[in-house]
Amino acid sequence: MTLSVDLFYSFRSPYSYLALPKTLKLVEKYDLAVNLRPVYPLAIRVPGFFKKTNPQFIRYVVLDSTRVAEHEGIPFRFPRPNPVVQDLTTLEVAAEQPYIHRLTRLGAMAQLEGRSLEFTYTIARMLWDGSVSGWNEGDHLARAAAKVGFDLAAMDEAITADPDRYEQVIAENEKDHAASGHWGVPTFVFENEPFFGQDRIDLLVWRMQGKGLARR
Repeated sequence: MTLSVDLFYSFRSPYSYLALPKTLKLVEKYDLAVNLRPVYPLAIRVPGFFKKTNPQFIRYVVLDSTRVAEHEGIPFRFPRPNPVVQDLTTLEVAAEQPYIHRLTRLGAMAQLEGRSLEFTYTIARMLWDGSVSGWNEGDHLARAAAKVGFDLAAMDEAITADPDRYEQVIAENEKDHAASGHWGVPTFVFENEPFFGQDRIDLLVWRMQGKGLARR
């Protein structure tokens, strides 16, 4: 029997990106369905989050995510531009967010089509692997989407025509994410049990093996 796990994911989170290579290997190795469900990052979901947190938070995330990527052999550089428009000196999050809403809605559309994991991985690599600067310009995003059979222009057109449909998907994802017992990303949820972080995948596998996880 195919087991199923939800993965709550943010396009701004370095740890979400770093979780994807191992997640894809799990799907290849085991009879497992991973339902990637995009959510907005804390900077958007929780207004004022960075004003309340320790000012060293971002510096540590940069340090730690960079060394995790080096340890795992994953190509890595923070996206240029950052998917969330934020002054990293004052930590002020801009009122206008031209990138993260688009990316998350695109992820929601791929989720509705049942292909969010493959879509998100190809977009995430383009954002995070250091091969592209100005990912929001030219045809970088379109070419990444096309690699896994998505027509970016058609996706953008559908989202522009009915943005509320995709916002509802995201809102439902955020509701279920909160109900799982954790607020951070990436969070895997298996049978209502949350596993937070790319460093909890082995623990997740152990739990699923106890529930009959089988190799392909």
